[in-house]
Order: sequence, then structure tokens, then C-alpha cells
Amino acid sequence: MRHFDLEMNDLKKRLVDMAEIVQQMIKFSVDMIVKRDLAMSKEVFNREREANLTEIVVDDTCLKLIALNQPVGTDLRFITSAMRINSDLERMGDEAVNICEIGEELLKYPDLKPLIDIPKMATAVNDMVRDSIQAFNLNDPDLADKVLSKDDEVDELKRIIIKDLLAFMTNTSDQTTLIRAIDLMFIAKNLERLGDHATNIAEDVIFMVHGKDIRHLKSI
Repeated sequence: MRHFDLEMNDLKKRLVDMAEIVQQMIKFSVDMIVKRDLAMSKEVFNREREANLTEIVVDDTCLKLIALNQPVGTDLRFITSAMRINSDLERMGDEAVNICEIGEELLKYPDLKPLIDIPKMATAVNDMVRDSIQAFNLNDPDLADKVLSKDDEVDELKRIIIKDLLAFMTNTSDQTTLIRAIDLMFIAKNLERLGDHATNIAEDVIFMVHGKDIRHLKSI
């Protein structure tokens, strides 16, 4: 059991480290757009490789822990939650890469408008990512609840961004304006998805601690 506990602690540490990599990817991808610094995209792509390798190692570790130890109860919930969190973190990395790739096209043109709400949205999303993985690390369902409540703020910021960009698109026939507005809409959508993944992690934490599955309750 002692060896099993050490492996479980190592699994948790790998996920916390992976979450830190993903947070860096999100920050660099948004900073690239706000600061108009294409060099930051290299930082995102370098970290993507690290995140992808970590995903494979974590999945393999989880499967071995289940096969060799046949855990039950809290231990089994921890491992299955870790597998889902691992998947969400990898997809977060993909979203950061998507932002980067859109940003590379966006930076071919001058700024459409001062970027205010997108950095706000990115900050809110990064807070959700940080708090969701902290909730996992500390087995803290109360902190997970705070992440869930922040999702509405992210959705509202996306709504404001889309509304403002639609106004630009409605009042112009300039093709470059349309291209930039559409790119920024896609970036807002990527940020929203990042928030959704952080929400998934928070829900997994609540399941892990309490054994209560709260996914999709809003739609039931």
C-alpha cells in the first residue's frame, strides 16, 4: 500500500505540473496577440509537445494503477477523475495552440481595436484553470464550486466581445476588417472552451471527493 500511495502522489504531481504548462501556454498565446509578438508562439508550440507527452504518461500510469491494484472507493474515483482531468488539460493545450495559429494570421493586419475584453476573458479563464487544479491538488470541493460560479463571467465576456465585433462587421464592407473581427470571435470561442474544460475539472473534483456526479445538471 505504501508503494501504491507513492504512485498516487506522483500521479497527482504530474497533473499539477501539466496544468502549470497549460497555464503558460494560455498566457503566451494571449500575450502574443495583445503584445503583437509572434516569437511567443514558439513558446506555446514547445510546451505543447511536453503536454502531449505528459498526457500519454499519465494515461499509462492510471491504467497500470487500476490493473495492478484493483482500487475501489475513493482511490478508484481519484484515478478515474485523474484520467478525465488529464484529457481536459491536453485539450486546453490544443485550444491555446488554436489561439496561437489564429493569432499568427491576425497579426498580419493592424489592430482592429484596442483589446480590452479578450485579455479580461483570458485572465478569468486562467483563474479558473489555476483554481480547478488547485482544488484537485487539495481535494477542495469548495474551491471547485467557485470555479463553477466563474463560468458565467467568462460566458458574459464572450457575449460582449461577439456583440462588439458584430457591430464592426455590420458597419463596414472592408474585407480586412471582416477577417480581423472573425479571427477575434474565434479566439473568444477558444477562451470560452478553455473555461468549459476548467469547469469539467471542477466537476471531477466534486465527484472525486463526494462521489457525486454533477455533470449536465443544469440541462436536466
